[in-house]
Amino acid sequence: MAWFKRSDKGIVTPTESKREVPDGLWFKSPAGKIIHTRELKSNAYVVPEEDYHVRIGSEEYFEVLFDDNKFTELDENMESADPLKFKDTKPYPKRIKESQEKSGLKDAVRTAYGKLNGLDITIACMDFTFIGGSMGSVVGEKIARAMDHSLKNKKPFLMISRSGGARMMEAGLSLMQMAKTSAKIAQLDAAKVPYISLLTDPTTGGVTASYAMLGDFNIAEPGSLIGFAGPRVIRETIGKDLPKGFQSAEFVLDHGFLDFIVDRRNLKSRLSSLLKMLQ
Repeated sequence: MAWFKRSDKGIVTPTESKREVPDGLWFKSPAGKIIHTRELKSNAYVVPEEDYHVRIGSEEYFEVLFDDNKFTELDENMESADPLKFKDTKPYPKRIKESQEKSGLKDAVRTAYGKLNGLDITIACMDFTFIGGSMGSVVGEKIARAMDHSLKNKKPFLMISRSGGARMMEAGLSLMQMAKTSAKIAQLDAAKVPYISLLTDPTTGGVTASYAMLGDFNIAEPGSLIGFAGPRVIRETIGKDLPKGFQSAEFVLDHGFLDFIVDRRNLKSRLSSLLKMLQ
């Protein structure tokens, strides 16, 4: 005789009442390690043992860096216009709207100010989930305004870059953001306001060619892809095979384009040490 017997027959659980494992409860690293997202979050989104740095966005970086995740966001409702009436496979305004709905963001960068280990700081952080973190007019304007906030209040500025480069749908207007942000960095320098640039995976194109490489300190996360053009384009241009590990953060560091590489778990303490040195 079975140890369990159902006394009531015909009991059926409605589909909507069935319990399933929620999406995103576990994370699988490229090497195959399975980790609970709660453990991943408590480890600054770095896979233990492997030290693999998971790609994250502004929400997670603000959580990691701002004390108690408290900050005041700047220009949070700024959105892109369509001055060129651009259309590829779909109209640019439609692409913007779809990206906003998918990512929950207004554009590819968020800017905010708050405290980092008790020190005042302004942070601009790019989000790759919004059209590949591409730099358009809104990205350049928000970064410039955030730098103005740092200038006005004499607060250090941290730029966290993750981008595929300039936004093609805005053509020359996106390229103008390189000059605009570079000019603002020159103003920060003249006012002796510290500017730290953190390059994450990936940082490429016009972003690398402008504000990402103009910090008082240029730092990067381990394993990040950092470069201007892609390896295939460079190989075809120079007609030579590229060195192993070309465009990795470690390769870039060895060739003098970075000051150091920092593990995300140590990022907040390293940044506070740098800021104290620069005061």
